[in-house]
Amino acid sequence: MSVTITFPSGKIQEYPVGIPAEEIIKDPECKSDSPTVAIMINNDIASLTYRVEINCSIKPIALNTREGSNIYRRSLCFLLTLAAKQIFPDRRLVIGHSLGRGYYYHFEGIDKIPAADLERLRKRMKQIASQGLPIRRQVISYQEAVHYSEANKHLNTVLLLKSRNDPKIPVNRCGDYMELAYGPLVPNTGLLKVFGIKSYPPGFLLRYARWNNPDEMLPFLDNPILFNIYREYKNWGKILNIDCVGLLNELINKGQVKQFIQVAEALHDKKIAEIADKICERRETAKIILIAGPSSSGKTTFSKKLCIQLKVLGRNPVSISLDDYFLPREQTPKDEHGNYDFESLDAIDIKLLNEHLLKLLEGETVTIPYFDFHGGRRKVEGKPLKLPRRAILILEGIHGLNDRLTPLIPRDRKYKIYVSALTQLNLDDHNRIPTTDNRLIRRIVRDYQFRGHSALDTLLMWQSVRNGEYRNIFPFQNSADSAFNSALDYECAVLKVYAEPLLKTVKPDQNVFHEARRLLSFLTDFAPIPSSWVPEHSILREFIGESAFKY
Repeated sequence: MSVTITFPSGKIQEYPVGIPAEEIIKDPECKSDSPTVAIMINNDIASLTYRVEINCSIKPIALNTREGSNIYRRSLCFLLTLAAKQIFPDRRLVIGHSLGRGYYYHFEGIDKIPAADLERLRKRMKQIASQGLPIRRQVISYQEAVHYSEANKHLNTVLLLKSRNDPKIPVNRCGDYMELAYGPLVPNTGLLKVFGIKSYPPGFLLRYARWNNPDEMLPFLDNPILFNIYREYKNWGKILNIDCVGLLNELINKGQVKQFIQVAEALHDKKIAEIADKICERRETAKIILIAGPSSSGKTTFSKKLCIQLKVLGRNPVSISLDDYFLPREQTPKDEHGNYDFESLDAIDIKLLNEHLLKLLEGETVTIPYFDFHGGRRKVEGKPLKLPRRAILILEGIHGLNDRLTPLIPRDRKYKIYVSALTQLNLDDHNRIPTTDNRLIRRIVRDYQFRGHSALDTLLMWQSVRNGEYRNIFPFQNSADSAFNSALDYECAVLKVYAEPLLKTVKPDQNVFHEARRLLSFLTDFAPIPSSWVPEHSILREFIGESAFKY
């Protein structure tokens, strides 16, 4: 028996059923200047050990692509845990968040890792890489997966497996070492040549190169704002006594998650109250609050909750929408594809905005414009505004932290806040929950609920959204006076109920199918939580609906 393979060029070739993908890519049609690390089969990503059993179209995934880079990074994490297991068998290595083109790790119970230990780790990783050892994806029985995890003290993996009932568990294996498979890895350790180990007390960073330049390590750029958010949230995790999905699932299955939700929400409110206190400590100077953060970070609900806390302290917050200061459509800049770039700072009438802000701060009345998005220009009529006593202005938008938005406003009159969603939950010790995935699932649910967009629509536009964040938001996050983490440890268990049916509408003939499949696989690890248990003032309501706030 044979299968028919269609190459990117349109060439069609027959192969024996069950042929490994690594044999197919030997065809000259798959030749590339960059190493092939995986393969796209009918728009789904598979490892090179995958055996092809159906007629399909294929596309090699090169290292110097975004998908290839993600596979490389995931493989580096596997290499690190393998090396750590060999030289520090009695230590518990735990992955954290991403930071400065790297992943933060720590050894449980060690406050400062000796430089000599990190050098041993780096050298062992280099040795394993030089050996070119094969990394294979395979399936093992449920019982074998549990037994192996228990024997190797991967206790959070054991908890995660308790939430599954699959008779076959996919794993990635190198020699005698195994981990649960959350995606393809490179076919052998010989491809893992470029990485760095950097001390970052109390842990360290596993550093990687940029996706489009995989052979060069760039200098480290620190991000203390993000690290402080993460460290604070990890402390919250200790308060809540939940640091992995398995523990959360246990709480859900025991019917004890309601109190967990209440405490998580209370910690949010406490942090927002602390930020309001800090703003009021600068009441004599700070007159404008600027709030920014990436897509689906919960900026709008955060702004509304902050307003409440400011009112408690005797302030009168007044919100201004930056959307009303868009330039007319014909003056809007265009991107490299010739489309209007509404995320560009130059799409905003900065001159008019600053004139109005200065007049308002001087006690004058201004007419706030109203932008008609359908017509692409401001309406003639506007809304008069004069600030009341004890007022403080609030501007929320992607450019809030960029001083080019408010060049005429002195720095001491501005209070900047960065909002993001950095979950501290891990799937297990060696597999993190990416912040980007958390936000993407939020956006898929919100776009369907309130904007009429399908999951396919959101997935297709997501990379463009991400590109805008790298240009307009992330470069300025360290200039913030305060930072707020909008993630809620229980939210994926709620979003799961909404997102799963939406993601299942993305079919194999669509080129983002692999992303939908990946997110569906991720969500299967969560036990569901009913949306009725989410408080009406929660930031999560911004995405699932029925919020006490009006948007």
